[in-house]
Amino acid sequence: MVGWIALGLPPCKRCLKSTAMANFSLSTGSDAPSVLADYDPNGVGSKSANLFGLPSNDENSRIIILPVPWEVTVSYGAGTAKGPAAILDASTQLDLYDPEGVKIWEVGVFMPPISDVWQQRNNRLRQQAADYIAALEESENPLEEAKRWTTVIDNINQASVELNAWLKAEALKYLSAGQFVGVIGGDHSSPLGLMQALAQHHPEYSILHIDAHADLRVAYEGFTFSHASIMDNALKIPQISRIVQVGIRDLCPAEAERIEQSNHRIIAFHDWELKSRQFTGQPWHQTCEEILAALSSKVYISFDIDGLDPSFCPHTGTPVPGGLRFEEAAYLLTQVARSDKQIIGFDLCEVAPGEDDWDGNVGARILYKLVSALAQSQHWIG
Repeated sequence: MVGWIALGLPPCKRCLKSTAMANFSLSTGSDAPSVLADYDPNGVGSKSANLFGLPSNDENSRIIILPVPWEVTVSYGAGTAKGPAAILDASTQLDLYDPEGVKIWEVGVFMPPISDVWQQRNNRLRQQAADYIAALEESENPLEEAKRWTTVIDNINQASVELNAWLKAEALKYLSAGQFVGVIGGDHSSPLGLMQALAQHHPEYSILHIDAHADLRVAYEGFTFSHASIMDNALKIPQISRIVQVGIRDLCPAEAERIEQSNHRIIAFHDWELKSRQFTGQPWHQTCEEILAALSSKVYISFDIDGLDPSFCPHTGTPVPGGLRFEEAAYLLTQVARSDKQIIGFDLCEVAPGEDDWDGNVGARILYKLVSALAQSQHWIG
């Protein structure tokens, strides 16, 4: 484990918590006690409050959302490091009635402050990575060009190791207290530390991966923890039994071959296949049943916003035509929640705000659906 002093990070106040927090436990039954029972869900969402305008904190919330402002390895458009702040800002505008019966103010959802340390490291290293990627793309001999940038690549890879260790340690504090954890990225490399932490609490789980990209490249552009390599790195975690990919429509031949030769550890519902089913009359409900059948009993959801049609996320880093409609994605999450699956965590990545609030608004609503699905799968309803 990378030490806090070595990382240059201040000690977290949670390290000094009372034994009351250390012994914190949560009911998973439908009669779970309310943690924000006095909150008025019909009032104005306060900008001074936390996610969704809730007066939450890390001790009265069942679900903790960790913001990771990291996009060092993005290879096309930038801006996803601002995603956590944009989603937080937009979330206070949401109305909180949930037709599934989840009362989010009783569940309790809290996002700690965005780390200035990691924001600053991201900004510094992102510029170095951008210069390197530009040189790589303009070179007639990319392999030779990469050799000239060895120091930059090594520094970024080491920083990514430290980021993963930091996130894993943060997640384990909450998981050990009986809480559930989600991540808002940043680029899609952001949540690996959470996946690693969950592997220490669950002997087996599968990933529902909603994305335009397979993210199975090995150390893309020399970055071991590239945004295009998150599922390659996830497969190195033995506890992850299967990755079920939905909406994939942009992948290289090596990734396609890897899926085919994975002995069903990777199952892909490519977007062109989903559209073919739709055009020939297959109901989306039936497709969702097939997706659910491929998942194990414990499910982690990894949601890259570019899995949606880019009209919902025009400023994301690597938009691709096609994809899921918002309602299709929401229905799939609801079906997972209604099934016998247990959602154990999630991430939402690649939300990049533009000049307007649209991407943050859509991202906040997907986050709400993820929170609701997790709560419903844990039977926190009523």
